[in-house]
Amino acid sequence: MSENKNIEIVHNEGQKRFVISVDGTPAGFASYLDGPDIRNFNHTVIKPEFRGQGLSAPLIKFALDDARESGIRIHDACSAVAGFIQKNPEYKDLKN
Repeated sequence: MSENKNIEIVHNEGQKRFVISVDGTPAGFASYLDGPDIRNFNHTVIKPEFRGQGLSAPLIKFALDDARESGIRIHDACSAVAGFIQKNPEYKDLKN
């Protein structure tokens, strides 16, 4: 990820997704379905023009940190989220 870019990640609760923007332009998202005390992360997308910039890891980390802070367990139906958790075992305790 380039250090010269302004990266912002926000939780859009209305759309049930976490959105990452680069210099004010939406670059991707991690979407989820809600259940009682669980977030099922089902899809992560980085737009083609932003791929290869290392954006998915901070996006997923932000989403998982938000779930932890909210006391919500997660299900990793999305392969990107599952892969991130496999590489970062400190998040395994969030899995339902």
